[in-house]
Amino acid sequence: MKKMIIIATYNEKDNIEKLLAEAFSYVPDTHVLVIDDNSPDKTYEIVERLMAEKYAGQLFLMKRAGKLGLGTAYVAGFNWGLERDYDLIGQMDADFSHSPKYLPEMFKGLESYDLVLGSRYVAGGGVVNWSLKRKIISRGGSLYAKIILGLPFNDLTGGFKCFRREVLATIGVNELQSTGYSFQIETTYKTYLNGFKIKELPIIFEDRVLGQSKMSGSIFKEAILMVLKLRANKNSFIHRKK
Repeated sequence: MKKMIIIATYNEKDNIEKLLAEAFSYVPDTHVLVIDDNSPDKTYEIVERLMAEKYAGQLFLMKRAGKLGLGTAYVAGFNWGLERDYDLIGQMDADFSHSPKYLPEMFKGLESYDLVLGSRYVAGGGVVNWSLKRKIISRGGSLYAKIILGLPFNDLTGGFKCFRREVLATIGVNELQSTGYSFQIETTYKTYLNGFKIKELPIIFEDRVLGQSKMSGSIFKEAILMVLKLRANKNSFIHRKK
């Protein structure tokens, strides 16, 4: 099956070359699309060099005009992958909080499931180097979404995910409403509502060592409000006959 991974970047020059090397070492038969929002640190120049020198035909770059939001980056990546007939489409962060070592098992999970979630909050999963405040916000956000949306999953805010193309073609990626933190909740919720099979795979999430976190209070507030909006519009998201 034809596989790809989407990595959205903004000021990740310290991480991107090593991350790509590790990703290709674990899944050498996979293509990677880097979506860079015109990083001031010129992350995209490193990707361009690697495309020419090491990963020709396997590494691709989409450079955007500016910082347009994580959700819109993934939507652009999903469309790119669907247009080029990829069967399996993954997404991950560029800062090593999502370890490439989990990629083989996540893609293998798509043999039996339609969406595999890298989960911090199931047996065998966890987080490293997080403050108590961040732990409370993350777990509280997942629990809040789980209760309001009636979902049976424990980690709804994580961004380490692998989809079968049918999922993305069905849920309507161009209709996704979230741009920040709640994007992850929305894609999982719409996948679940349409009757697709979802698996949580335990991962250890390690906080970034290099660079700065993109998390902010406004992103968290958007997630709180978006969950309520998603619940209110539940019936309009079902497009697949079960």
